[in-house]
Amino acid sequence: MALQGPEEVGEQVEEPEDLDDQDASSISPAEEITLPPGPGGDEEPEEAFLLPWDRFSSWLHCICVVGFDLELGQAVEVIYPHHSKLSEKEKTSICYLSFPDSNSGCLGDTQFCFRFRQGSNRKSSMGCFLENTDRDAPPCLKREQGHYYGYVYFRQVRDKSLKRGYFQKSLVLISKLPYVTFFHSLLKIMAPEYFEKQEPCLEAACNDIDRWPAPHPGRVLTLPIMGVVIKVRIPTCYDKPGTSQLVQSAQSDSLVSIVLPTIHEVDLFRCFYPVFFHIQMLWELVLLGEALVVMAPSPAESSETVLALVR
Repeated sequence: MALQGPEEVGEQVEEPEDLDDQDASSISPAEEITLPPGPGGDEEPEEAFLLPWDRFSSWLHCICVVGFDLELGQAVEVIYPHHSKLSEKEKTSICYLSFPDSNSGCLGDTQFCFRFRQGSNRKSSMGCFLENTDRDAPPCLKREQGHYYGYVYFRQVRDKSLKRGYFQKSLVLISKLPYVTFFHSLLKIMAPEYFEKQEPCLEAACNDIDRWPAPHPGRVLTLPIMGVVIKVRIPTCYDKPGTSQLVQSAQSDSLVSIVLPTIHEVDLFRCFYPVFFHIQMLWELVLLGEALVVMAPSPAESSETVLALVR
């Protein structure tokens, strides 16, 4: 995994910007309706006029399933919701980046993330609304302009019925939000269910997410997903560093399955412990925007180290 200063976050390959797909649009193909209040709290006045799938779009652009074809190599098998738009270059980036670039042959489940360039300038049916939700967010948690994050749950298991001898598939969440811890936790719930029940599971998950309130900084949100309830708080730029504003209440948390104290932080000590004596040099390289290559025993450690370097 390569890093070019603070601009590149956890990406192995970055494609040049695609200027040929300017007509691609991610506006939800539905009429404006009034939706009932979401489960995360009182509804904002502007949220009453959101389009169908706008709540989903405030969290995710789409969900992709990437499999391995003996003739084609990696290929996007499913995009959900089906109306979501991805250019061919974006699909190519997702295909290459969602499979670990490793010859370790490790079996089982692996989670990691990457970032890739958005291939076209898409219009959004809720641009002004998203700007308002980003207004109080810390700089490190604002939506990426011109880039997407890909959060991956990769499964590789032996399967003698396949010619390759292995089952290899990735479930990938595509988002503008750098909520690393949150989306990895979400994948731990969604991916095992998907590998067991296949596409109907994705439809159910997307419908759940489309009922969530928007990720407003400063709010404590309860987010139901596939029978599990996650409680999170989106930080604000006014929070004191090193503090958590998420207060647990035995009464209100009786139905909450998972409480996440942070949505984005990685374990800095665990990432830098193997190179602790070089940490001053690493800081200088990142500060000066010098080229830096990160190699680690696993994709998870590699992507977390890159994120730790640019935080």
